[in-house]
Amino acid sequence: MKYSTSPPISRCNSPSSPLFYSNSSPNMPMPVTYRHNCTSAASKCYKYLRKLLKFEQMDFEFALWQIIYLLVSPQKVYRNFQNRKRTKSQFARDDPAFLVLLGFWLLLSSIIFAIVLRLSFVQFIKFFFYTTFVDCIGVGICIATLLWYIANRYLRYDTTQDVEWGYAFDIHLNAFFPPLIILHILPMCLYASLLSSDSFTSRFLGNTTWLVAIGYYLYITFLGYTSIEILHRTDRILWALPIFLIIYIVLLCIGMNLSYQVTQFYIYRL
Repeated sequence: MKYSTSPPISRCNSPSSPLFYSNSSPNMPMPVTYRHNCTSAASKCYKYLRKLLKFEQMDFEFALWQIIYLLVSPQKVYRNFQNRKRTKSQFARDDPAFLVLLGFWLLLSSIIFAIVLRLSFVQFIKFFFYTTFVDCIGVGICIATLLWYIANRYLRYDTTQDVEWGYAFDIHLNAFFPPLIILHILPMCLYASLLSSDSFTSRFLGNTTWLVAIGYYLYITFLGYTSIEILHRTDRILWALPIFLIIYIVLLCIGMNLSYQVTQFYIYRL
């Protein structure tokens, strides 16, 4: 009796699996894109969201480390993303602890905003939901989708792999945290004494905080896409900096305080 030496069929032994190609004819060409595991993006998203209800499984200590180093040394944060790619075959986070801590900082910034501007409880709730679901998540989805498309369409030179959308959104969350501190917390501490006045010092401080925040966002975004080996010419992300610098100078010359105007916009929305 002869026994077959072929490997058992598994759910991953499909045309999209490396195992399939290892047992196929050597003359068969590799597909344009394939994944190193059979876990779909929808399955990864489901597992990620399911962990949001399991705080005991989250690594808050490591997430706090990431938050601190996003302010002082963002390069170290992206080294960890590269290690995750080598060990788990994905760049995107699989632990929602960072998202939970970011939500805490959004709540804290909303409380400070409400105290300084003496908002009612209902206005505070509206502001919190607006900054969370519009400023952070809504705008983040738009920016992440745009950069994800540009990266895969114009910056990718290795067509056998692609940039994960989840990682593009992670880059946005990383880049969003420093501006959250710079724009939502620091200006509120200075609002009563400086930012609400019409002096040049007030305009300089208000507009400079925006320039620094945008610079932080662009730099961390640049680091995120530069850490992906299949991309090139990622330095073009920084080309937007001179544009914002010109806008900054123009706003100073015309006497417009951007921080004050944005604060008034939030008040009007509430």
